[in-house]
Amino acid sequence: MKILADENMPYVQPLFGDLGTIETINGRTLTAEQAKDADVLLVRSVTKVDQELLQANENIKFVGSATIGTDHIDLDYLARRNIAFSNAPGCNATAVGEFAFIAMLELAQRFNSPLKNKVVGIVGAGNTGSAVATCLEAYGVKVLLCDPVLAEQGDPRGFVSLDTLIERCDVISLHVPITKTGPHKTRYLFDEARLNCLREHAWLLNCCRGEVIDNHALIAFKQQREDVKVVLDVWEGEPNPMAALIPHIEFCTPHIAGYSLEGKARGTFILYQQLSKVLGIEADKSLALLLPPLWSEQLLLASQPDERALLQLSRFVYNLRDDDDLFRKKVQDQAGFDDMRKNHKHRREFSALKVGTAGQTDVNWLSNLGFSGVEL
Repeated sequence: MKILADENMPYVQPLFGDLGTIETINGRTLTAEQAKDADVLLVRSVTKVDQELLQANENIKFVGSATIGTDHIDLDYLARRNIAFSNAPGCNATAVGEFAFIAMLELAQRFNSPLKNKVVGIVGAGNTGSAVATCLEAYGVKVLLCDPVLAEQGDPRGFVSLDTLIERCDVISLHVPITKTGPHKTRYLFDEARLNCLREHAWLLNCCRGEVIDNHALIAFKQQREDVKVVLDVWEGEPNPMAALIPHIEFCTPHIAGYSLEGKARGTFILYQQLSKVLGIEADKSLALLLPPLWSEQLLLASQPDERALLQLSRFVYNLRDDDDLFRKKVQDQAGFDDMRKNHKHRREFSALKVGTAGQTDVNWLSNLGFSGVEL
């Protein structure tokens, strides 16, 4: 069995190596010729899987995407051909949630404006948006949710309208799929008009899809409203962000909010489990055995961490400033955006770090935030 896998997908060999011959490919430039004799295709969001890619392939039995979204997959075409498909919903939700939370902590320190005093609005309350809310609520931050699709489906959580959220929130974090039509379309959800409605000194974070914000409008807006601070992990026109926009963004990263080692491994592992079901075999591998230990496995706290100390604690696991610095140096290089994604292998999640105390300090809220607990 021939397995084609995106070169940026980790742990393919230890998980799929027993099932067939593995060939890694550049997911952004994959051609129909390369894919024509594959039995299994494993991709990420940069690969468009449709009739054009697979029409010459008569043997393919499984397509897996190690992503939450499926907008790059022609699901109707796969169904017509009876090709089994799986994505990996929720695989990187924790990573995205922690990324957004850390970005907020970084903004709070940079501008001496405590996060705990703010109201944060989350647009899109699915897996990733809910993960952001989990971090914020563990820290004691007030959160408002906006998700008209889930509201219409009967989700019991309290939701507010987008206009209400913009009016009431100091921070807005975006976590919606890209939809281009319909009553709840998200393409250019934040256009010129909505950008101009943002509160004074608001923070706006986008960790979902670049086109959720009109990037041309954002450039014009930021030229007039430097008080609003923006964090972008996703960009209109990826892998070629608008160069004029970059100087206006506080933290820039190349679509890696979900790229924790745990999140990427989880995505690959979900596809391994699903392919095993399709093949009718037992999935006998363990995700836990794949992950290496963190460089510092345990940290003891002498006192209750304040917001500055919490940021320092977070930096033990992931320092956002490093990726921002690298982005600004490399993004204009040919293939720089994709090279940064390909080589992004260092980031961990809070759970990789065990946190304990030498005294009576209560760290239960840190456990709720995601850090591992230590019995002393």
